[in-house]
Amino acid sequence: MSGKSRRDPHPDQKNCTLMIWPAPAKINRFLHITGRRDDGYHLLQTVFQFIDYCDELSFDIRHDTQIRRVTDLAGVTSSADLTVKAAALLQQAAGVRQGVDIHLVKKLPMGGGLGGGSSDAATTLVALNQLWGVNYSVARLVSLGLQLGADVPVFIRGQAAWAEGVGEHLTPLTLDEPWYLIVVPDVQIATKDIFAVPELTRNSNPITIRDFLTGRAVGNVCESVVCSRYPSVAQALEWLDQFAPARMSGTGSCIFAAFLEQAQAHSILRRLPEHWQGFVAQGKNRSPLLKSLK
Repeated sequence: MSGKSRRDPHPDQKNCTLMIWPAPAKINRFLHITGRRDDGYHLLQTVFQFIDYCDELSFDIRHDTQIRRVTDLAGVTSSADLTVKAAALLQQAAGVRQGVDIHLVKKLPMGGGLGGGSSDAATTLVALNQLWGVNYSVARLVSLGLQLGADVPVFIRGQAAWAEGVGEHLTPLTLDEPWYLIVVPDVQIATKDIFAVPELTRNSNPITIRDFLTGRAVGNVCESVVCSRYPSVAQALEWLDQFAPARMSGTGSCIFAAFLEQAQAHSILRRLPEHWQGFVAQGKNRSPLLKSLK
C-alpha cells in the first residue's frame, strides 16, 4: 500500500498475525443529485474510484456463533459497527454456525467522505464469504451489502464505476490513475446531515458517461453546502486549489487534487499547514481487496 501519510490521522492500533484484508478508500470524482425518491433517498450520478490507502481487517474464526469486534474504536460501539452488522447479516442469511473476532486497524478518517465504513463492511462480507465457506456469488453479496449502505456494492464489486440510482446501479469504467493528495480537515461530517439541508441542490441535470469522460462534469453539488457550514473544509479547498483543481469527496470532509507524479503530490504535502492531516495515494480502477481473493 503506497498511501504514506506525513501525519497519519489514524495510526495502527495493533498488529494482527492473521491475514490482513484491505478495505480501500474511494473518492467521488464528481457528484450530482438528480432527484429524490418518495422514501427520502437521493438519486445520484457519480464516479467512484478507489485509492490504495486502506483500513486493515483480519478475522479470527470462532467455533461458537459469537461475532465480536475486538479492537476499540473511538466513538463507534461494537453493536453499531458496520463490520459487525455485515458479519451478522451474512451469518444469518447463510445459516453459518461459526462466529468471528474482527480486528480493525482504522486508517481512513471517519466522516471524511472516503467510504471507510462501507468499505469495512464490504471487506467483511467478501472475507467471511470465503473464510466461512459460504461461497455466495458477487451478486448475492451485493444484494446483502446494499442493506448496509448504498456505497457498499461498489466496494464488493471492486471496479471503478459510474454509479446511478442511490449509488447501486454500477457501470465499470477504466479511468486514469493519478496520484492524489488528500487533505483531511479537522471535522467529521455525517452524510445524513448534509442530505437533510434544505438548500442542497437536488435537481442537477442528468448527464452521460460521455459527458464525464470529456470533462463536462467535474463538480460536487455538496461542496457549497458543506463549505458554508464547515469553514475548515472551505479553507482546505481554497488552499489545495492553489496547486491543482481541488474538490471534495462525497459529502466531505476530505478534499483531493490529482497529480501526474507521486513526487509532485508529496512535495505539496510537505507544505500542508500544521493544523490539517494529509496523505498521498494512487487512484486505482481495481480494488486492492480483489488481490486478497487470490
